[in-house]
Amino acid sequence: MLERKIEELSALSAARPAIDRGRLLQLAHDLPTVWNAPSTDTRTKQRLIHILVQEIICDLDDTTNEAVLLIHWTGGRHTEVRVARVKTGRYPSDMAPPAVEALRKLGGHWPDRELAVSLNRMLCKTGDGEGWTAVRVRDMRERLGIPEYDPTKAGSPVISLMKAAEKLGICIGLAKSLVQKGILPATQILPGSPWMVPIEALTSEAVLIGVQGVVGRRPKIYEDYQHDKVVRLPGL
Repeated sequence: MLERKIEELSALSAARPAIDRGRLLQLAHDLPTVWNAPSTDTRTKQRLIHILVQEIICDLDDTTNEAVLLIHWTGGRHTEVRVARVKTGRYPSDMAPPAVEALRKLGGHWPDRELAVSLNRMLCKTGDGEGWTAVRVRDMRERLGIPEYDPTKAGSPVISLMKAAEKLGICIGLAKSLVQKGILPATQILPGSPWMVPIEALTSEAVLIGVQGVVGRRPKIYEDYQHDKVVRLPGL
């Protein structure tokens, strides 16, 4: 049995083409050109990564606020890459409202799960310093006598900006840009809380024209990108 395995491995090794070191180095020098070429789509980049990278291990360095990537290249070499974590757009810590105040204003407008996300985003503190969960929100909401969210009792039907983006067929970033331009009506009860978009606004002429303008600026190969929204790495 062992001899057969050895023979199979030997035959497999012999069947592999010989490596032309000079050609391989030439390809390595040409890699940036291939990677940055306008004709190189996501699928081609994915295949290159599968060939060159065996795995990537990500860690966080809180002291420098960086993401530390350890790249394990095919062939055994390793490279450490440090990427600064994005600071812009974070909720200012000096603007964090008291949790009770925030919950009194937001309670009843959103489900407990979304309220927990908002409280964490606004850096509201819990009594023990832990993060907010739907269970924690429910417990405090009930202690404060705040009614549970009931969509059937809402005056004017509204949805979150994320759900509005999904219905419009655009990403959340583009939907927010339409809000900032005053094209898509949306309001916030508190800074950092979910945007409230009237459902009826999604079919307005101004919004539909704005969305068409966004769609019209998409690259010709946009549809191809939808098949590989994430450049997957080996083993993931």
